[in-house]
Amino acid sequence: MEIKTQSDGNNLTITVSGRVDTVTAPELEAGLKFGEATSVVLDLGDVPYMSSAGLRLLLVAHKTMLAKGGDFQIINVQPAVKEVLDITGFSNILHLV
Repeated sequence: MEIKTQSDGNNLTITVSGRVDTVTAPELEAGLKFGEATSVVLDLGDVPYMSSAGLRLLLVAHKTMLAKGGDFQIINVQPAVKEVLDITGFSNILHLV
């Protein structure tokens, strides 16, 4: 898995490539540091698979940004990951673009 971040003032974009599963979730968790960002975009365009460990991280990130009064968006969700988000009800909680 690869994680790239790009910051533009209070806007932060995090791009993830590869599978997010039990093995790689700790790496993603370490990469989900928002600092002073008030707007975070998580690009999952190159994530073909996400396990429950990854789903937990999405929910934590969402709650973290809500607590800060910020915005957390997830973009470019692949069909297999979108299906998991739909089945679990996460697509109703998270802001998918």
